[in-house]
Amino acid sequence: MNSRLSVAAVSAVSLVALMGGTTVATAQESDPAPKSCDGVRLTGELPAPAPGQAVSGQITIGPDCEPELGSVRRGPARTAATATTTTTTAAATTAGHQLRGWNEMYDCCNIRMTGLYTASSWDTADGRVTTAGTTATQEWNREPWDAGWSLTSQTAKDDCATDCAEVNSEAHADFAYQGVFDPTGDWYDNTHHSYVQLTADGTASCRFDVELRHTFVGWNWRYGCE
Repeated sequence: MNSRLSVAAVSAVSLVALMGGTTVATAQESDPAPKSCDGVRLTGELPAPAPGQAVSGQITIGPDCEPELGSVRRGPARTAATATTTTTTAAATTAGHQLRGWNEMYDCCNIRMTGLYTASSWDTADGRVTTAGTTATQEWNREPWDAGWSLTSQTAKDDCATDCAEVNSEAHADFAYQGVFDPTGDWYDNTHHSYVQLTADGTASCRFDVELRHTFVGWNWRYGCE
């Protein structure tokens, strides 16, 4: 299968898969992982839930290398979030509004390979965002013999921090893999993108993207905010 796949979330409750026609010419007989699938880009967009609630989505790479789209799930905020998402700053603990987001890639054995996390806090008054800020953290899985996934680059920025009509924050993280499944380090690469919009009425929205150089059947992408 030599086509790049694109998946877009068109609303909080539905996802639509769009198949692109771009040819991927990297799959050859000498590929280190010939059973893996070609490149894929997945996108999900969610409205921020009410305080104490969480909303999340999941997409799995099916046996035919096509994305299998799961339904958006709603429920209580996670009580045992990852260590990165529970990290808060002094400003976050006193802010009137808070939002956490996660953007994670798991393998077919339910092991988290790579993840990008955001923690946002903002205060509002008189129809404005008075102060705001978003921090980003990353996690990745290492193998016991000093191999596995590694973080190769990361960036984060807010377009406004004080006296704002709204605040748009974005974070990016790129991860590379070199280990038992590919000793060359040239086959797998996961790039995560997270976008958060914070508004003066206290509402927010979350958008997530992940770009995978190659995938494997059973890989699943999980994203959400709370």
